[in-house]
Amino acid sequence: MKRHYLALDLGAESGRAILSTLEGGKIELNELHRFPNTPVHLHTGIYWDTLRLFHEICEGIRAGAKAVDELDGIAVDTWGVDFGLLGSDGELLHSPRHYRDSRNVGISHRVFEAVPRSEVFRQTGIQIMEINSLYQLYALQRDSPDLVGIATKLLFMPDLFNYFLTGTYAAERTIASTSQMYNPVRKKFATDMLRKLGIPGGFFPELIDPGAELGPVLPAIADRCGLDHETSVFTTASHDTASAVAAVPATDSENWCYISSGTWSLMGVELRAPVIDDSSLAANFTNEVGVDGSIRFLKNIAGLWLLQECRRAWAKAGEEYTYSELMERCAASPATQTILDLDQFASPGDHPRRICEFCERTGQEVPQDPGAITRVILQSLAARYREVLESLESLTGRKIEVIHIVGGGSRNRILNQLAADYTGRRVIAGPAEATAAGNALVQAMGSGAVNSLDEIRAVVRQSFELEEFVPQTSG
Repeated sequence: MKRHYLALDLGAESGRAILSTLEGGKIELNELHRFPNTPVHLHTGIYWDTLRLFHEICEGIRAGAKAVDELDGIAVDTWGVDFGLLGSDGELLHSPRHYRDSRNVGISHRVFEAVPRSEVFRQTGIQIMEINSLYQLYALQRDSPDLVGIATKLLFMPDLFNYFLTGTYAAERTIASTSQMYNPVRKKFATDMLRKLGIPGGFFPELIDPGAELGPVLPAIADRCGLDHETSVFTTASHDTASAVAAVPATDSENWCYISSGTWSLMGVELRAPVIDDSSLAANFTNEVGVDGSIRFLKNIAGLWLLQECRRAWAKAGEEYTYSELMERCAASPATQTILDLDQFASPGDHPRRICEFCERTGQEVPQDPGAITRVILQSLAARYREVLESLESLTGRKIEVIHIVGGGSRNRILNQLAADYTGRRVIAGPAEATAAGNALVQAMGSGAVNSLDEIRAVVRQSFELEEFVPQTSG
């Protein structure tokens, strides 16, 4: 029986509406609508254009309704950590801030004055990063206590869009687990910790798992989009990385880790229980929830963000480069030993200049053109993959033999080969559309068309061409 699911996948750079057709143990994806996700910069901070994004979501649903007679489900996944606050009347109280907003800088130290860093990690198991919801909410409480005081609901971004679609308040578990406000051992929000920070915890909605049916699309939305009023909205693995990991085409016989490669590189393993101890705290690893009760034990790495920022800087200077052009220039650029500290480039800015200044400051060879800068970025990523791989093996006691790279970055053959060279491991790249595939297949699991996470991965293996890279040189 043929099933159609609409995956609404919103990343930090763009969003897509992708129609998936599931039949005979295979899934086929068809992009129907694509739109930019451009942050709004004001003198007060950086914001997501949330209502515009919802407009585009509706346009994607309209395209899906035109493409097939009936949709068996709709689901939204987004990036992690950001959120909106709602008032007692259900109105959005403020425009959600971007996780790269400068308001968050230095805020973690203020938090640790009230709740020690070790206690924050013990309660949440999440990598300490100032982009996390915990620090954003603490900053919001500091700057706008009246706003936080009148909030009756806190909804993470996919939950907010689900609320706009259905009128249902819910906190999907994979996205909640990115916040550093969720306890993966107790499987509930860490409200005791929040109270110590002076933050009320009563505005969290009910936690629900991936693949839950939230209800039908609201009639007004259905009419606007030309949709059947009974069309169901599901929670998928609403954190985009959780959907991508669900679609990693691995088998039980492999000793594998994954890299979800895009703006961020999320590198980790899938476990049945969180690893929360002094060693994982020292290594600054994270324990996020996955599909079927799994734990994504991983490290957040500042992925292709650096290259994205370089492209923006070059375009501003009048030099427009496509990714293909940059890869050609990178391939022609001579080898170099220069390695960047990726954590130094988390904030927006003139990255080509900052990269050159970093190289001068650290006594390394300075890249002289866009191709050389691109090479330095990619090999710095591969070098970080090697470091994280070693930490993963040490922290879990596993010997990892295969690295699965999924997501848009899996199309970058130069980076894939560098990853194999630097880690000395076999790399399997694809699918590039892992997030959309995972989104749709978790919906299918929720509707009973797919029975398990193992079956999801079997469908992915049968549906997509994968490319293998083996180590050629030592990084």
